[in-house]
Amino acid sequence: MASLMEDEVFRSFAKYAAIVTVKLLLMGPLTAYYRITRKVLAFANPEDAAAHSSKPEEKKQLVRTNEDVERARRCHQNDLESIVPFVLVGLLYALTGPDPAWALLHFRVFVCSRLVHTVAYVMALPQPSRGLSWAVGLMTTLSMAHTVIHTLYLFIVIS
Repeated sequence: MASLMEDEVFRSFAKYAAIVTVKLLLMGPLTAYYRITRKVLAFANPEDAAAHSSKPEEKKQLVRTNEDVERARRCHQNDLESIVPFVLVGLLYALTGPDPAWALLHFRVFVCSRLVHTVAYVMALPQPSRGLSWAVGLMTTLSMAHTVIHTLYLFIVIS
């Protein structure tokens, strides 16, 4: 591990992966914040409400949604779908020995795209802001994946 931490690309990856992972982790408390401030303290699932009431009309009142809460939950879901692949592919990419400048560009672009995506999602900014920021993050991860696959292919062919 100590030798990995001497590698400039790996250190950059670790820093930016930590940033987006913390951002991902903060989406849970953001959802809770919206639940509390919007007074949506009800249950999200009918089976949870059923454990607290046997009357059908009470169960319906216990299961509610709120647009702000659902928006935060959808943003969190999108983060899971984007950040987890970035961390996995980014780790493999960092291990391929890429040019440090290109690697840093990939990591920074991805992190910025996710931050813009979150702001656009939570604040309901007009499209295409959210869609473009998502696409930029996806293309960045795919670019790194291409490098990993290409590097492995070359390694197999040369061996």
